[in-house]
Amino acid sequence: MIEPDRIEVVAPNLKRRLSGVTATVVRLIPVQARMIGIVATGPGLPPGLPHIPLARAATLPRDRWRVWHARRNTEMALGLILRHLLRRRYRLLFTSAAQRRHTGFTRWLIRRQEALIATSPQAASYLERPATVILHGVDTAVFHPAADRTALRRELGLDPDAVLIGCFGRVRAQKGVDLLVEAALQVFPRHPRAQLLFSGRITPDNRGFADALIARANAAGLGDRIRFLGEIPWDRVVQLYRTLDLFAAPARWEGFGLTPLEAMASGVPVIAARVGAYETLIRDGETGTLIPRDDAGALAAALDRWLSDDAGREAAGRAARAHVEAHHAIEDEASAIVGVYRQLLGGRP
Repeated sequence: MIEPDRIEVVAPNLKRRLSGVTATVVRLIPVQARMIGIVATGPGLPPGLPHIPLARAATLPRDRWRVWHARRNTEMALGLILRHLLRRRYRLLFTSAAQRRHTGFTRWLIRRQEALIATSPQAASYLERPATVILHGVDTAVFHPAADRTALRRELGLDPDAVLIGCFGRVRAQKGVDLLVEAALQVFPRHPRAQLLFSGRITPDNRGFADALIARANAAGLGDRIRFLGEIPWDRVVQLYRTLDLFAAPARWEGFGLTPLEAMASGVPVIAARVGAYETLIRDGETGTLIPRDDAGALAAALDRWLSDDAGREAAGRAARAHVEAHHAIEDEASAIVGVYRQLLGGRP
């Protein structure tokens, strides 16, 4: 059991299924725990993560101030209940990734937070109050190039001679999956070694969407080169990144979007739409290509360019890895967030 006097920060995760927010909590807390006394609370978290039950988070002693770091509306609301109804001594912090006007209820919750973090300058622009901008980072010890990509492909049952393109995340229109299939149908006849791998959950409401794309690929005779792998274990996703030659993130909208960073850390150049934080993360022409949102033609042109330049892909992959190491290491993100915690804990009661 973690002693109460060692708990300085509580990071709630009030969603059972894996999501981008949950992934952020899971990857950050082990790094932050080396810097400050932090625990998670809520369902669906890995057993090795520093964690306390929600009931305990609601009954911690009132002997000191702690930070309640929310990332969802439900978590902000619970923080207000803990602070004002149960009289727990929590400083309230919210991280916003959304790049759209918040609902009235969300704005009401945000006004009652004591500090704000935004995951990009774009997200900060939608907040009514100043926020500390802290870009996401990735663990470069986990996401790294393969020592022997050909051997890894053979181990995973992938074609060692293919030019592999990846697109990871939920299969739905918001992620631009249909745009990528359309672009592949245009380009793949000119590039017989090219293959496209989708990895991600297909929810029941998106089953028809996915089936229609699979049918299109089959009708074009490309069903064996455009493959939907479904939801696979996380450790295999990490390995899949290392097998790729190119990654695509053609989302129609995005809060932040970690998958391009994970690909870049794995030594893979990225084609991404100008949404979310992608313009901040990707150096156009150096670590990949930025394209207009919702533009299958531009996506096809970018694919054609990178599929035609083996040496250019290799150089861009090396540049992508170096860029992440220099600017997006998870230790830098964790340290910056801990700095906000320290400011809150050093404030007046």
